[in-house]
Amino acid sequence: MSSMPLLSIVTFLPLVGAAFIFLARGPEEIVARNARSVALWTTSITFLVSLLLWLNFDNNTAQFQFVEKTDWIGAGINYHMGVDGISMLFVLLTTFLMPLCILASWEAIGTRVKEYMIAFLVMETLMIGVFCALDLVLFYLFFEAGLIPMFLIIGIWGGKRRIYASFKFFLYTLLGSVLMLLAILYMYFVAGTTDIPSLMKPGLFTAGAQTWLWLAFFASFAVKMPMWPVHTWLPDAHVEAPTAGSVILAGVLLKMGGYGFLRFSLPMFPLASQYFAPFIFTLSAVAIVYTSLVALRQEDMKKLIAYSSVAHMGFVTMGIFALNTQGVEGAIFQMLSHGVVSGALFLCVGVVYDRLHTREIARYGGLANNMPKYALVFMLFTMANVGLPGTGGFVGELLTLVGAFQANTWVAFIATTGVILSAAYALWLYRRVVFGELTKDDVKAMLDMSPREIATFAPLVVLVLWMGIYPAPFLDVLAASVKNLLDQHQTALAAAKAVAMAAR
Repeated sequence: MSSMPLLSIVTFLPLVGAAFIFLARGPEEIVARNARSVALWTTSITFLVSLLLWLNFDNNTAQFQFVEKTDWIGAGINYHMGVDGISMLFVLLTTFLMPLCILASWEAIGTRVKEYMIAFLVMETLMIGVFCALDLVLFYLFFEAGLIPMFLIIGIWGGKRRIYASFKFFLYTLLGSVLMLLAILYMYFVAGTTDIPSLMKPGLFTAGAQTWLWLAFFASFAVKMPMWPVHTWLPDAHVEAPTAGSVILAGVLLKMGGYGFLRFSLPMFPLASQYFAPFIFTLSAVAIVYTSLVALRQEDMKKLIAYSSVAHMGFVTMGIFALNTQGVEGAIFQMLSHGVVSGALFLCVGVVYDRLHTREIARYGGLANNMPKYALVFMLFTMANVGLPGTGGFVGELLTLVGAFQANTWVAFIATTGVILSAAYALWLYRRVVFGELTKDDVKAMLDMSPREIATFAPLVVLVLWMGIYPAPFLDVLAASVKNLLDQHQTALAAAKAVAMAAR
C-alpha cells in the first residue's frame, strides 16, 4: 500500500467522475439519469478507497502517513499530501456523506442535473484536499476553491432568495480569507517555505508576530465555522440551499474552521493561542447560549437547525482552546458527530419538504400517525442532537465539557446551560412536527419514507449509534496526534517562559 498514491486517488477520483459526466451527450433525460448513476458510483468508490486508508492507518504514531511530495511551483512550494489521526477522520466524514447527498438529490433535483452532479464531485475533491494538504499554498487553493461549487449550488438550485444567500456566503468567507493569505505570504518570507510540518517547529515566529498571524488565520476560520458574531451568513445559506447542499455545508464545510485551528493556530502560534484562549472562551459561551435562545424563536425548520449548528460549534471552539486532552479530543469528536447528526437532520427536513414544499414548522403536525418510520428516524437524530447517552452527540459534548471544566469552571457552567437549551428547542421542533392531531388534508396525504430514503438514512443511524455506544475506534485514531499536538504546545510555552526568565 505504501507504494500507491492513495491520497491522490481518493482526492482526485471525484474529478474523474465529473469528467465522465461532463462528456456525456444525448437526450436530457438520459444524460440526467447517467449523471446520477456516475456520481453515485464515483462517490461510493471514493468512500471505499478512504476506508482502505483507514484500515492501513497506524494509530500508534503521530507522524503524517501516506505522504506524497513532489515539486509543484518551486521555491519551496510543493505538492505535499499526508494525513495524521486528526485529518484522517475528516477525510472519512467527507467521503461518507457524499454518496448520501447524491441519493438525497436523486428526485429532488430535476433541472440541470448534469451540472449539479459535476458541482458536487468537484466540491468533494476540494474538501478532501483541504484535509490532506501539507503545503500552505496547496491548502489555501483547496480551501478557497471550495467556495465556488457551493456558491453555484446555492445560487442555481436554491430557494427564492438564493442569489442573496449565495453572495452573502461567498463574500463573508472570501473576505475572511484575504487576511489569511497575507499571513501565509509573511510566513513564507520569514521561514522560506510553505511546508506545513516544517512550519510547526517551535521558535520560528516571535511572540509579536504570532499574535498578528493568529488573528489573520482566526479571521478566516471564525467565519468558516462560523463563530458568533460572524455567523449571520449561515442561516440564510442553509435556508436557501438544496437539501444536499445543507448537508455538506453543515457536515463538512463548517468543520474546516475547527480543523484550521487544530492544524495551524495551536501548533504554529502556541503563545498567541494561549493568550487568546479567554477571548475564545467568551465567544464560545455567548454563541452556545445566544444562538440556542434564537433557535427557540424560529418558525423555519432549517433555520432552527442552522442556529443549532452555531451553538454546537461553540462547544468545539471551547474544547479546542481548553488546550487539554479531553477538550481537544472532545472537540474533534464533536465535529465528527455533528457532521453526521446535523446532516441527518437536514435530510429529515428534506423528506417532508419534498412532499409539502414548505419548511414552516406550523404547517406540519401529527406525522407519527401516517409516517411512523420517519418519526422514528427523526426522533433518533433529535436525541443525538440533544446529546442523549448512547448517541455520538453525548460523547463529544461530555469530553468538551470535561476539558472546559479543567480550563475554566465558569465557561463550563455556562456551556452546560446550552445543553439544556438544546433539549428545549430540539424537543419543541419534534413535538410540533411529529406529535399532535393529524388535521391538515395535505399532511394526511403524505406517504412514509421510500426505500431510497430508508437506504439514505440507514448508514447514518448505524454510525450515530456506533459513535455513541463504542467510540473507541474513533478516539484511538486521534490519541497519538492529539498528544503530540499538546506536547508541542506545552514545549513551546515552556521555552518561551525560559526565554522570558533569562531576559530578566
